[in-house]
Amino acid sequence: MNTNLAYQEEIYDEMINGQIVLMSPSPMANHVHAAGNIYNIFKNYLKGKICTPFPDGFDLYLSEKDRFEPDMMIVCDPNKIKSRGVYGAPDLVVEVLSRSTSKRDRGYKKNAYEKAGVKEYWLVDTNNQSIEQYILTDGYFVLQEIYSLKGDYDIEDMTEEEKAAIVKEFKCSLYDDLIIKLEDVFERVK
Repeated sequence: MNTNLAYQEEIYDEMINGQIVLMSPSPMANHVHAAGNIYNIFKNYLKGKICTPFPDGFDLYLSEKDRFEPDMMIVCDPNKIKSRGVYGAPDLVVEVLSRSTSKRDRGYKKNAYEKAGVKEYWLVDTNNQSIEQYILTDGYFVLQEIYSLKGDYDIEDMTEEEKAAIVKEFKCSLYDDLIIKLEDVFERVK
């Protein structure tokens, strides 16, 4: 009897501008940690509230030509949530960058999210432990800030005043009382 276990790896895909694009079936550990941490922050905060967070793996039907699978999204309109996915613009979309998707996340997808009316868009870079926060303003994404735990500075050489000026937390534009701590987002990210 053969005791080797065989498995079939699931292949995920997205539709981008009408074309099927295969996605990497196995993200790196840092990607999984960051996306999971962000989902957990919102899952805990939104418990008992109308808005719903969705982790990676749930389809977003943004338009006839665009079906994406964001790393995390929040939907506040329950009518957009169907059994097979979200239909229409979420309120917040988070994409964790990887080498193979970075260009799409920064280019085509960002433009598609903007056009659809996504209120807030995050690009998370695990290498630099940073988050680019874009807010929809007058129909266009405006870079609110880039928050980073790692920088091109040497903390030992900084004054106390300079150290105090490093932003280590920020607010999601959707919620005035939710503070996002970078150390929580990048917990276990090496």
